[in-house]
Amino acid sequence: MDLEPMLLKLDRIAGGRAAGVKVDDELVGHPRTRRAFTWITWLLAVEVLIGGAAFVVAAVLLFNGTVLAFPVWMRILVVLGMTVTLFYFAWRAQKGYRWAYSRLRLFSKIFPVVTLVMAAIPGLFPFWMVTEQIVFSLILIGIADFLDSDHMRQVFRKPDATDAPPPA
Repeated sequence: MDLEPMLLKLDRIAGGRAAGVKVDDELVGHPRTRRAFTWITWLLAVEVLIGGAAFVVAAVLLFNGTVLAFPVWMRILVVLGMTVTLFYFAWRAQKGYRWAYSRLRLFSKIFPVVTLVMAAIPGLFPFWMVTEQIVFSLILIGIADFLDSDHMRQVFRKPDATDAPPPA
């Protein structure tokens, strides 16, 4: 079963008009690019583990009679949803889609800010979840650091940007 036609439709929704724009396969296959995506994938896997651990902690607390506020459950669902979305962006960026790199880079900068602001609201989340949010944010900042490297920005530069040669 070939899923690519369906994924291209999803790409069109997520990437807009530039959904079909890909970077050169040679640049995507560059060892530095592959290494960066390997790190990003592992960091996202850690994010999934953290989100899953938060769900387990919340479930254990619930089964032991602790009532958790709606924002706690909402946060758990949102984090897992965000992480799955970021995995999709990373996967499509590894295939060379510039829009996916752009979205991954943007959200890896925005989500930590939102998460840290929410963690700073007194009483909104229990201490264990505030700690989880801080760790989640630090990992996303690490992902953003990989995506913001000179090499990665040059690989995924806009198609009409001719200000510098491709990375060596």
